[in-house]
Amino acid sequence: MSTPRPRTALEDLRLPVQAKLAAAWTSFMFLYVYVDVLGLYKPGVVDDILAGSVHDFETGPTFVSLGLTALAIPILMVVLSTTLPARANRSTNLVVATLYIPFSIYNADGEPLDYAYFYGLAIGLEVLLLAFVLRSAWTWPRTVSAQDLAVPDHSPVRAGR
Repeated sequence: MSTPRPRTALEDLRLPVQAKLAAAWTSFMFLYVYVDVLGLYKPGVVDDILAGSVHDFETGPTFVSLGLTALAIPILMVVLSTTLPARANRSTNLVVATLYIPFSIYNADGEPLDYAYFYGLAIGLEVLLLAFVLRSAWTWPRTVSAQDLAVPDHSPVRAGR
């Protein structure tokens, strides 16, 4: 007869905030790119691109440069989230995530109602990831020094005994 092994809880390691932020930005980028790729399957989209128009904008050097910039910022946030010092990291994530919420919502502008579920799900997930970035950056743990923990002695000074 053997003794049954005791059941133990799974180890739950605390991830650094930087790793959480990098993971969120990576997930955001996968979603962002796949929404664009899947959007190519809508009837007429590829024809419009070949005719030089995307989302009522003319394609050309300015369009592709702005598109690259719009994609490069969240891509760089993956690296910046792991390399910037804490204070700059927190501020950068708060600013960029806040700016990308309306940017994500704009993707549904002018889309037919047939695709409401697709864009609703895509934008909902993107905004959820950006809200996670905002929450993680906003609640970034602060370090507490031993001096901060010391309780000051406010008792009245006593005359020597």
